[in-house]
Amino acid sequence: MSEKAGNSAVDSKSIRDTICNAGAGAAAGAIAATFVCPLDVIKTRLQVHGLPETRRGSVIITSLGNILKKEGVRGMYRGLSPTIIVLLPNWAVYFSVYGKLKDLLQSSDGKLSIGANMVAAGGAGASTSIATNPLWTQGMRPDVIPYKSMLSAFSRIFREEGFRGLYSGVIPSLVGVSHVAIQFPVYEKIKQYMAKVGDKSVDQLSPGEVAVASSISKVIASVSTYPHEVVRSKLQEQGQVRNAKAKYSGVIDCAKKVFRNEGVPGFYRGCATNLLRTTPSAVITFTSYEMIHRFLVQVLSPDKEN
Repeated sequence: MSEKAGNSAVDSKSIRDTICNAGAGAAAGAIAATFVCPLDVIKTRLQVHGLPETRRGSVIITSLGNILKKEGVRGMYRGLSPTIIVLLPNWAVYFSVYGKLKDLLQSSDGKLSIGANMVAAGGAGASTSIATNPLWTQGMRPDVIPYKSMLSAFSRIFREEGFRGLYSGVIPSLVGVSHVAIQFPVYEKIKQYMAKVGDKSVDQLSPGEVAVASSISKVIASVSTYPHEVVRSKLQEQGQVRNAKAKYSGVIDCAKKVFRNEGVPGFYRGCATNLLRTTPSAVITFTSYEMIHRFLVQVLSPDKEN
C-alpha cells in the first residue's frame, strides 16, 4: 500500500513538473517573440537577401527604414502570429524534455556535471527540432514571401515539396543543438556561482541576476554557433521559388557556396542584428520563464488545497 502511495506521489510530482516547465516555457517564448519580432524580420531578410543595395550608415537602420517605408509598421511584425504559435510548443517541449533529462542524468547526490548538462541540453534541443521543424519552416517564410495563412503555407509547401519540404533545414537545425548545449550549461553554472556568492539557493536569485546569467550565456552561444543559422535559413528559403532549380543540394554544398561566394563574413551575415536581439530576447525569455515557473510551482504545490 505504501509503495503504491509512493509511486502515486512520484507520478504527481512528475506531472506537476511537466506542467510547470511547459507552461512557463510557452508563456516566456510568446512574450519574448512579441518584443523582438522587428529585429527577427530584419535578421531573416539579411540572411536570405543579403545587404540592402543602397544604404547610408547602419545596415540595421537602413533595413528598418526600407521596411517601414514599403510596408509600414505592420511589415515589422510580419510573421508574428505564426512565430508565436511556433514558439508556444517550441519552448514548452524544450523545457519539459530538458527538465526530464536533467532529473535522469543527475548523480545520486542531486548534482549535474557539465557533460551531463550538455547532454540534457543537446537532447532537449534535438527533440524540439524534430518536433517543431515543420512549424519553423512555414513560420519563417512569411518574413520573406507572403502566405494567406499558416494553413496555406503548410498546403503549398507540402504540395510543391512534399514531406521533405516540411523538414528542409532539419539537419543544420540538429547541428544547431550545439547552441543550447553551450548556452544552458553556461547559464546553469553562472546561476550556481551567483547563488554561492550570494549565499542563497538558485531559486532565490533575483530577476536581475537571472537576466545577467541569461545574457552572458546567450552571447557566448550565439557567437559560437551563428554560421549554422545562415545555412539553415538559406536551405529553408530556397523552396519558396516555383519551378526553379535548387541552389543547394544539401548542408555541405550550401556551406561551400556561401564560403566561395562571400567568404567567412557570409556565415555571419545578420550577426550584428542577432547580437543586438540576443540580450533582450534571452533576458525576457529566461527571466519570464524563471518567474512564471516559480509562480506555477507555488500554485500547484501539493500543500495548497486549491
